[in-house]
Amino acid sequence: MKRLILSLLLLTSAPALAVDPAEMLKDPAQEARAREIGAELRCLVCQNQSIDDSDADLAKDLRQIVRERISAGDSDSAVKQFLVDRYGDYVLLKPPFNPKTWLLWLGPLGLALAAGLVGRAYYRRQRREGAAPQPLSAEEQRELERIMKDQG
Repeated sequence: MKRLILSLLLLTSAPALAVDPAEMLKDPAQEARAREIGAELRCLVCQNQSIDDSDADLAKDLRQIVRERISAGDSDSAVKQFLVDRYGDYVLLKPPFNPKTWLLWLGPLGLALAAGLVGRAYYRRQRREGAAPQPLSAEEQRELERIMKDQG
């Protein structure tokens, strides 16, 4: 019984694909290629979803374009390049590493390094300032004694 429940849970937890059966190509090999390409393309209106996982109208249009290009005989790279030419590198879920995308790839590393340097400087300063308290100057000592007399 536990195995049956576990199997059902695993089956229902699989990602639901938004591809409508009416969109699918008749040739299983071409449909498999379309699914493979669709998994690598970003829905431009969703948060980091592939076009196969998105229900958005634009994703449906992109799936249609992919299938049309495959039916026309384009290679996988030609289909992707067609969409990149039209929508830019952002349409790819894994954009290429080139000068236009260096900030995208290296930005998080730069931010992490900057945060590390700021944190290091902060803790060094805290340690230096908190290591040994400086004794009061003669003037500060007199002021403290005056305050203590006024309080008592």
